[in-house]
Amino acid sequence: MKTKWLYYPVMALFMLLAGCDARHESAGASALVLEGRTMGTFWRVSLADVDASRKEALQKAVQQRLDQDDRELSTWKADSVLSRFNQYRGNDPQPVSDNMADIVTVALRIGQKTQGKMDITIGPLVNLWGFGPVKQPDKTPTPAQIAAARALVGLQHLRVIQRSEGAYLQKDLPDLYVDLSTMGEGFATDHLARLMEEEGIHNYLVSVGGAVLTRGKNSEGKPWRVAIQKPTDKENAVQAIVDLQGHGISTSGSYRNYYELNGKRISHVIDPTTGEPIQHRLVSATVIATTALEADGWDTGLMVLGEEKAKELALREKLAVYLIVKQGDGFTSWMSPQFKAFILPDRE
Repeated sequence: MKTKWLYYPVMALFMLLAGCDARHESAGASALVLEGRTMGTFWRVSLADVDASRKEALQKAVQQRLDQDDRELSTWKADSVLSRFNQYRGNDPQPVSDNMADIVTVALRIGQKTQGKMDITIGPLVNLWGFGPVKQPDKTPTPAQIAAARALVGLQHLRVIQRSEGAYLQKDLPDLYVDLSTMGEGFATDHLARLMEEEGIHNYLVSVGGAVLTRGKNSEGKPWRVAIQKPTDKENAVQAIVDLQGHGISTSGSYRNYYELNGKRISHVIDPTTGEPIQHRLVSATVIATTALEADGWDTGLMVLGEEKAKELALREKLAVYLIVKQGDGFTSWMSPQFKAFILPDRE
């Protein structure tokens, strides 16, 4: 549905811009910037008023935290907790971490709110269209292949069970394949924010792939600013700039991750109800929420819904949403009332 989180090389919308913005905003003697790779994308942490002598220890702590997440949530590692659940063919509840249970719980709730458009069981369709571990197809999948993959998809087949001894996942479809890539960047970003707080750091901007979260001020004592990119794969132009005010932000877009097949552009954003890549005019959906995980789940569902239904849902749920829509040779934008509170009037 969204850019592959685990070991897929294409950058998400916010990655470069969040990085550029962080470099611009954190310039100063007391700024400390950490960077690295994880889960097939990049992570970045910008810190204000943190002594440079802590850099090596913090770099190590961040990488260890993200490596731990990868060992739990990867669909590309055969021995990860999630992969073992996907390989299991029974219907007994399987023990998982609280982290994984939290992600799935949020995903099930957002999936229900988006009429099933945000579906973490969409893995068979993602793989069929060549956006997973399986290579890209040399011809368009047939209706029969799409139908067969769709038969293996559905949030109704997945349950989270909380017991006194821990959390469990249960499936009633043996071949159900759970793919948390649509929310992994947001979860990992929140996880890094918690790590910063544990380290006694309260002024930071953290990002993993296309998800960003900020707290406090930058090294100049000003709000951290994050840019929304214009919908083009040829330049890094700024569409809008926001002050997150301690929130998380994530973008899902249809223009960065695609391939050409028989003269047709195949988007990585797949509609689980049709089994095919989206064809509508909505090219980018950005969401600001209290956590990056929430934002990362909502943006995917809104992107699949398309312009009109996404607007209706944003207004009904009072979500902070910014949409960019293809209009002729250009683009138009729309933001919900809740999003307007985060927009900065200038681009300096």
